[in-house]
Amino acid sequence: MNDDFLKEIEKDCENCIVKPDSNVSIKDYSTKYKGNKLDKNSGRELLEKGRKLLSEFQDKLYAHDQFSILIVLQAMDAAGKDGVIKHIMSGFNPAGVKVASFKTPTTTELNHDYFWRHYIALPSRGEVGIFNRSHYENVLVTKVHPEYILNENLPHVNSLEDIDKKFWKERYEQINRFERNLYENGTIILKFFLHISKEEQKERFLERIDNKKKNWKLAPGDVKERQYWDEYQKAYEEAISATSKEHAPWFIIPSDQKWWGRLLIASIICLQFDKMSFSYPEATPEQMAELQKAKDQLLAEKD
Repeated sequence: MNDDFLKEIEKDCENCIVKPDSNVSIKDYSTKYKGNKLDKNSGRELLEKGRKLLSEFQDKLYAHDQFSILIVLQAMDAAGKDGVIKHIMSGFNPAGVKVASFKTPTTTELNHDYFWRHYIALPSRGEVGIFNRSHYENVLVTKVHPEYILNENLPHVNSLEDIDKKFWKERYEQINRFERNLYENGTIILKFFLHISKEEQKERFLERIDNKKKNWKLAPGDVKERQYWDEYQKAYEEAISATSKEHAPWFIIPSDQKWWGRLLIASIICLQFDKMSFSYPEATPEQMAELQKAKDQLLAEKD
């Protein structure tokens, strides 16, 4: 890498990755910055360097035109997914970025398999795609509220009793097949779980209530869903354990301090770009000859 941007936190990035076949316990992962070398101001300076690197890498990705990048953001409410998109992805050229936010499925979406609405939002070759929530909602919110599965009108699922351990095991396998297929066809997948504490979520909810400019950020059901905190934590543990793979890894990002979580995510994306060693395509001798002809023609024009 042509910058010392990652030297301070490369080890921290490595600590975030969930190795394949791990039995994840989210409590083993901190929600806070544990170091003493950085603070909010120095973190912001590093993040600005990261944004510049991301811009350079994206330009090469677009010119290369063989791969795409899919960034998946999952989190509890108020963990900072929108802030990650705003502060990190601003380094990308908007023309080469697709952001998709997934909410409650519509009737049309429910009439297709649950991957359909995600598949049509995937980035094209040369593009960066960002999923704000994703296909994982189908093993997270539906795991906590299995009654939602009944809305999918699936064969062989006629009651809650049909949504058993076998059902979830098969759904994890479906997700793994989906992501493996994307990877084998040129999509690099990076999945981030923004990990915040229950106490921090409470503080952010209260801020959204007290600050009129942020009232719109708190949906009526957000506080209600908070009572299922433990169930969601377990659902994340099971989903991440079953689906973190070499070709589609999960990263658990400490996010109680927003600046630290954003810095880690930017660093991890930069590391992935760097591994791919993209360079601008070199022109063939034939193309160079055509370019030279074009140059001669331009220079021969009369002013």
